[in-house]
Amino acid sequence: MIRFQFVTFAIIALNIIVFLLFGAFQGDAYRSAIAEGFGMVPQDFIKALSVSVPHQPVPEIATIFTSLFIHAGWIHLTVNMLFMWVFADNVEDAFGYLGFGFFYLICGAMGGLLHAVMMPNSAQPLIGASSAVSGVLASYLVLYPRARVWVLMFVAIPVPLPAVWVLCGWLGLQILGLSLALPGRDVAFWAHIGGFTTGLILTLLLRGRITTASRGRI
Repeated sequence: MIRFQFVTFAIIALNIIVFLLFGAFQGDAYRSAIAEGFGMVPQDFIKALSVSVPHQPVPEIATIFTSLFIHAGWIHLTVNMLFMWVFADNVEDAFGYLGFGFFYLICGAMGGLLHAVMMPNSAQPLIGASSAVSGVLASYLVLYPRARVWVLMFVAIPVPLPAVWVLCGWLGLQILGLSLALPGRDVAFWAHIGGFTTGLILTLLLRGRITTASRGRI
């Protein structure tokens, strides 16, 4: 119902710009410093909830949001932004500009919070937009379950599948990965599940309002 999904485009552009400035052409030491500074370190974040923890360049509490715009590499960035490009425009269309912006940040923050709660002793920075993108996928699943999504079967054959199959399959992979992954894993499955669950709950609670608003606008 909206002519152009400005928030989706802005999020994708911001992630790409941040990566180009702070990660794409820098060495490993510099990228690690950026991850430590802007990523969310669970053990530090949990401590900061009860006591003041000095942290540079942003307060530790703020890293639950800044971490959403930091990526580890080209593949990490490309996968997240590809999911955004495919699914987020329709979700923004339902929520509207402002609503979608808040929805994206809330899903990202709640995914990061669940990751911190489930891994409170982890010293590895959590970075990436995956938790927020997971919320977008959940919302798409609720709003457009019968939509067809093109999937590359065997990495070569394009096949249109119902969104409900694709996204439920994605969620199943996250749960499987969580159960099989070893300590020290690089994939934050808890953050994915937390973002997805948040997006699912918010969309179910607001579905009546946002589908009505799509005929006008909130």
